[in-house]
Amino acid sequence: MQTRRIGDVEVSAIGLGGMPMSIEGRPDEARSLATLHAALDAGVTLIDTADAYHRDADEVGHNETLIAKALASHDRGADVLVATKGGHLRPGDGSWTLDGSPKHLKEACEASLRRLGVEAIGLYQFHRPDPRVPYADSVAAVRELLDEGKIRLAGISNANPEQIRQAQDILGGRLVSVQNQFSPAFRSSEPELSLCDELGIAFLPWSPLGGISRARELGSAYAPFARVAEAHGVSPQRVCLAWMLAKSPVVVPIPGASRPESIRDSVAAADLELTAGEIAALDAV
Repeated sequence: MQTRRIGDVEVSAIGLGGMPMSIEGRPDEARSLATLHAALDAGVTLIDTADAYHRDADEVGHNETLIAKALASHDRGADVLVATKGGHLRPGDGSWTLDGSPKHLKEACEASLRRLGVEAIGLYQFHRPDPRVPYADSVAAVRELLDEGKIRLAGISNANPEQIRQAQDILGGRLVSVQNQFSPAFRSSEPELSLCDELGIAFLPWSPLGGISRARELGSAYAPFARVAEAHGVSPQRVCLAWMLAKSPVVVPIPGASRPESIRDSVAAADLELTAGEIAALDAV
C-alpha cells in the first residue's frame, strides 16, 4: 500500500469511509465487520467516521462503535488512524442538524472517546460550520481538546478557503486536515484542495465516487473515466481514485464502502498509474 501523511502520521493513500455501514440502507453487522476487516487486510490505516453516522435517534455513534469492534477483533487494528467528527447531528427522522457550540463539541468528543475506547482520538474534525456559532469559537473548542490531549490531531470539514486559513491560525499552525466533498460530479472544492496543497495540509475528499447512490454510475455518467478504465482493464471507480491521488500528494480519498469487494477495488487505485494525457482528459470532465 502506498502511503501519505496526515500531520506527523503516515497513513494508507486510500482510506475507508464508514458512513454507508451505519445510515439508511446499511448492511447487517456481519457484512460491515467483514468490510472493515477486508480494508485492514488490504493495508488501509485510515478510517473515517463521525458521531452522526447513525440511522435512529437512539443510536448516536453507531459507526464509531462498529469501527471500534472491528479494530479490536483484528490484529492490525492498532495501526489504524481513526478520524471522527463532531458538530453535525441526526435527530433520527432522516434530517441533519448542526451544533457547533463549544459545549456540544466538548461533550461530543468525550462521548466519541468512550465509544472508540481510546484515551485520545487520533484525528478529530469539526464536522460542519454552524451559522449560529462564530466559526472561531467552534475551532477554539477543538484547539482546547488538542491542548488537553483529548485528541492527537485536529482537522475541519466542509470548510472554505477563508475558514481553512482561520482555523490554521486559531490552531497555531496545527491544522492537519480538511475533509470536503470532491468528486467528478462535485468539483467546487478545487480552491480548497489547492490551498491545502500550498499549506501542506491533508485534503480528504468525501464521497469521492459521487455518493452511495451514484458511485456505480460513474462510468456511464462520465465517458472519459469509462474509456481510461477500459484501457487499463479496471473499474471507473478505481480510475477516479487514482486521478485524485495524482492531483496532489496531500490528497487522501476516503471512499465509502459496505462490501469487502468495494474497498478492495478502491485500495487498488493506489497502484494504478495514469499517463499525463489520461489525467488531462479526466481533469477536463
